[in-house]
Amino acid sequence: MKKTIGLVIALLAISVYVMYAQKGGHGGGQRGGGSRAEVGNGHIPARGPAPSPRSAPQPRPAQHDAQRPAPDTRKFDDKPGHPPAPHVHAANDQWVGHSTGRNDPHYHLDHPWEHGRFPDEVGARHIWRLGGGGPERFGFGGFFFSVAPYDIGYTNGWLWDNDDLVLYDDPDDPGWYLAYNPRLGTYVHVQYLGP
Repeated sequence: MKKTIGLVIALLAISVYVMYAQKGGHGGGQRGGGSRAEVGNGHIPARGPAPSPRSAPQPRPAQHDAQRPAPDTRKFDDKPGHPPAPHVHAANDQWVGHSTGRNDPHYHLDHPWEHGRFPDEVGARHIWRLGGGGPERFGFGGFFFSVAPYDIGYTNGWLWDNDDLVLYDDPDDPGWYLAYNPRLGTYVHVQYLGP
């Protein structure tokens, strides 16, 4: 009798675990009707975006006041409930918004890697905790970065004193890294400023 009760309890525990896992309880993202978010919620992409197969379109001469930046017309909320910022889909690690290709004038640097390259490793295995600052200058682990001016508006909601951050190489824009916020699932271009 004790063996039968033990077997029933074990089967019940396994059933609960399987149901939980199928609803997105493990693996970081919603997969087929689970309750977890499709973007963010702690998901970390396995790798950064692939290089874009095209070059960015050449900018037309500006028809706006040189003192004011051109309005940002990019749209990233590709599905209901997705953020209006560049983000990564948790289900398939699709980098939404990283599609302008090489030579995007918004990320042009006259002197790429002016302060050198980030001396530590980047990628999914290296999670950093933000230690203060803001988009113009923030730090972690004794290293400092700044967000690309064109991307600052996409850092709304970032907690500069305690969010986690994962850096990825930007395959299209020399001198930039992509800083991914796992809590929000959004990312921005950042430049290394040095120690």
